[in-house]
Amino acid sequence: MKITISEIPEEGIDIELNESIALESAKMVSPLHAVLNIRTIGSEVLVSGTLDGDVELQCSRCLNAYTVKVQAPVNIVYEPSNTLNKDEHHRLKSDELDIGFYKNDTLDTEDVLVEQLLLNMPMKPLCSTECKGICPECGADLNVTSCNCSVSEVDPRLKVLEQLLKRKE
Repeated sequence: MKITISEIPEEGIDIELNESIALESAKMVSPLHAVLNIRTIGSEVLVSGTLDGDVELQCSRCLNAYTVKVQAPVNIVYEPSNTLNKDEHHRLKSDELDIGFYKNDTLDTEDVLVEQLLLNMPMKPLCSTECKGICPECGADLNVTSCNCSVSEVDPRLKVLEQLLKRKE
């Protein structure tokens, strides 16, 4: 949904969205539900509310698909993109991390939702904290079965450290 910023009343608007969003890095299992309040203060647009939805991810240890519920608060300030000085480079300060930019007096709520969803998904997805992963030798899912592979081979980059342990003994 695209919102024209100049048409937002002074008291703001409340919107409830159920969006089916396409993501490259994950699959949405259910539509993304969001309740947002959008208001303006001068040229700034303040977006606050909540979003939640079910996302299918791939476990980084066992590579199995699993579903996770993403629930997140939304608190963002949008400023016009023409406030950016394209020639000037500067480091972001901590109070600038929740600032976005809009163009042409339009705010696209789908962009807001995708951004917030991606920021609130786990960086290292795990189906469970007890996930054993897969065997590096035979590829067996160690959560389902055990294997008889010998995984005692030391990474060649760490062989030097093994000699330090022998000296200590």
